[in-house]
Amino acid sequence: MAARNPSLEQCQKCIDYNFQDLDLLEKALTHSSAANARIGSNERLEFFGDAILGMCICHQLFERFPEYLEGELTKIKSMIVSRRTCAKIAREIHLDKFLRVGKGMSNTRKLPSSCNAAAVEAIIGAIYIDGGEKAAFDFILKFFGPLLDEADARQHQGNFKSMLQQYAQHTLETTPTYELLDEKGPDHSKCFEISVLINSHRYPSGWGPSKKEAEQLAAFNALKDLKVISDETPYPSQTV
Repeated sequence: MAARNPSLEQCQKCIDYNFQDLDLLEKALTHSSAANARIGSNERLEFFGDAILGMCICHQLFERFPEYLEGELTKIKSMIVSRRTCAKIAREIHLDKFLRVGKGMSNTRKLPSSCNAAAVEAIIGAIYIDGGEKAAFDFILKFFGPLLDEADARQHQGNFKSMLQQYAQHTLETTPTYELLDEKGPDHSKCFEISVLINSHRYPSGWGPSKKEAEQLAAFNALKDLKVISDETPYPSQTV
């Protein structure tokens, strides 16, 4: 029985949620290739979980980015609510170790990412049924939450000035200005230090090999200082 399956107990530790009904978890981990009939696979839970994930992320985006228009919210959502992201989360929590697949698939060295992604969505659906909306949202925010700021930064990569200007105009009712503080190096290899001023407040400066790049980094620093993006979000040039 599912309740006596040590693999399910270990899986619960990985996903940081304890099921009242372990049969739900077992079903969420059952690929159609391992089910006696497709109705016994995780496909229905995957369908349901996909909707729950989308609702949770949309709610978070709506609350966290009040100055963004529909198109901008949609772009960020598409980065997070995707097969690629779900597969990434599945790998991080080692969900592939617990999936039940048919013999033909179990003989392959690596499961398709679509299987891992589907399992994450199925887990979300199962948690919602087992523990309700709060439990499902807690799971989503624990594993998908850190991606919100990263996706926002990627959307605006190389255009933090535009992002800051939009925020400042809509939220602070002013426009940022940029001030050159310093420049170093020979003419053919100069570096520039620039800071942002908003309502006479100076934000942490940024250095760059051109004034344009220094302004982008200064805008990025201001966005972090204003808590528009997370302190943990790395500047894009520092990402792999």
